[in-house]
Amino acid sequence: MIKTTNLIGSISRNAGGLFESVRRLVQSLDASGMEVRVLGVRDEFTDADAAAWQPVNVQAFQPSWPKKFGYSPGFLDAMLHFLPDVVHTHGLWLYPSIVTNQFHKQTHRPYIISAHGMLDPWAVRNSRWKKVIAHWMFEGSHLRQARCLRALCEPEARAIRELKLKNEIAVIPNGIDLPTTAPVGPPPWGGFIEPGRKVLLFLGRIHPKKGLPNLLKAWAQIQRSVVSGQVVSGLASEWTLAIAGWDQGGHESEIKKLATELRIPWADVRGQKSVVSGQWSEVTDLTSDLRPPTSVLFLGPRFNEAKAVCYHSCDGFILPSFSEGVPMAVLEAWAHSKPVVMTPECNLPEGFAMSAAISIETNVESIVRGLEQLVRSRSSDLCGLGANGKRLVSRRFAWPRIAEQMTGVYQWMIGGGPKPDCVV
Repeated sequence: MIKTTNLIGSISRNAGGLFESVRRLVQSLDASGMEVRVLGVRDEFTDADAAAWQPVNVQAFQPSWPKKFGYSPGFLDAMLHFLPDVVHTHGLWLYPSIVTNQFHKQTHRPYIISAHGMLDPWAVRNSRWKKVIAHWMFEGSHLRQARCLRALCEPEARAIRELKLKNEIAVIPNGIDLPTTAPVGPPPWGGFIEPGRKVLLFLGRIHPKKGLPNLLKAWAQIQRSVVSGQVVSGLASEWTLAIAGWDQGGHESEIKKLATELRIPWADVRGQKSVVSGQWSEVTDLTSDLRPPTSVLFLGPRFNEAKAVCYHSCDGFILPSFSEGVPMAVLEAWAHSKPVVMTPECNLPEGFAMSAAISIETNVESIVRGLEQLVRSRSSDLCGLGANGKRLVSRRFAWPRIAEQMTGVYQWMIGGGPKPDCVV
């Protein structure tokens, strides 16, 4: 039986998309018979989210200063006590990179790194000088000495090669669970928009790399075209943009301020109403001075069943991102048979090849064209996009298949099997 320890900066929702992707990976490995441990840092959501990892053994350590870096001596002690055959680091630039290297030097046991898009060009440029320093101090050694690097897709593998890293690369995507029953409960936008309006959903971190400012600018352009009599789509009267996710670094406030400046009617559903008996409700946050129909809704973080309700109830999904590994949000939208609008930077070219998504670039003009294509499409065409997406994830992204590929890589790393086909 292979023993593996997986290191992640946080085991809670603060990990963003890694909370879903790493959790389901290790649960799938555990179900296949592997002995799995997960080590992370304790934060304000650890106690609420720890149960979601069951039955996998999870340990969360109290971080020392600086907390964001995640230093804790408990990591190395736990690894030396368990003595895994393979260590798997998820993410970069934090203390788990250092402790993985320390463990390797003491035990000579191999490790694999899943960068999760953190070596893509946009991600490397973001906070560049901090990463240059981290690379010189510890991350360069961590990357170079890895037995294998895992890329989520071919574009990520190419990005790794462009950084002159010579490690062998395993191309294994994130996986997805296909829903078997409809989620219970009304959508969070119920009562906030008029009956019959369609909803275009964004769900993910509220972070600059997701491209939300350009999405709002594109949304405003289409609204202005309708208001001025240049009816290009009917978007203003038929669609609402719903933005769900957890705020990072105050970016949500910046997005709300931009919506106000663009004169887009918006509301926050958390304890607030957009229209009550024809009157704009009193709110404590920034709001547009325009009156409904509400064009943009902020839903706040949505997890587990609440997240599934959003996917199930929306009419389309959009991700205008500048940089991704393989975004779980897109896979989840396809699993719920929803049409997707996304950028090539989402690294899911098979979605375009299988007619499961509308392609947009990250600039405003391209997003406008993509939105127009979405809202002009017949319902049957949108259903076709969603059905193609569900077929795609069923064939290529189911978790048992991903666990099988990862198990083959682990066995090869410790000398117990041939080099898998996914290793390039």
